[in-house]
Amino acid sequence: MRLSADEAWAVITGSHTGIFTSLRRDGVPIALPVWFVVLDRRIYVSGPATAKRLPRVRRDPRVSFLVESGQRWAELRAVQLTGRARVVTEPDLLAAVAAALDAKYATFRTARVAMPAATRAHYEVARATIEITPDAHMLSWDNSRLRTR
Repeated sequence: MRLSADEAWAVITGSHTGIFTSLRRDGVPIALPVWFVVLDRRIYVSGPATAKRLPRVRRDPRVSFLVESGQRWAELRAVQLTGRARVVTEPDLLAAVAAALDAKYATFRTARVAMPAATRAHYEVARATIEITPDAHMLSWDNSRLRTR
């Protein structure tokens, strides 16, 4: 059963991890799990400025994003959208996204000192943020709303 737009955005906003898909130069999709926040019905993903998703988005802004939950068929729920992505450069927006990400994920992060040196070095670089602006093609379902007879 499909969700209304408001219900779908509530599912997205309340989800912990999303699957961000961008396109390689040869058109092959690359799907990766990411932490994210939603601000004004746009999705924001931040990470190391060295991440390969940045040049992929700059080259081809077409992306998709998926959140899902549930283990049993009757529990399955998901929202999938497509849209266009861009690298955020506005300082005020970058600060708002960083604050929202910190509020959402502070208790889930591993302290830098607890990371292996190579992992710590990977994350101790400049950060970049991608904004996903969805188009009208949102798919959603919530099997818990289906009643079996």
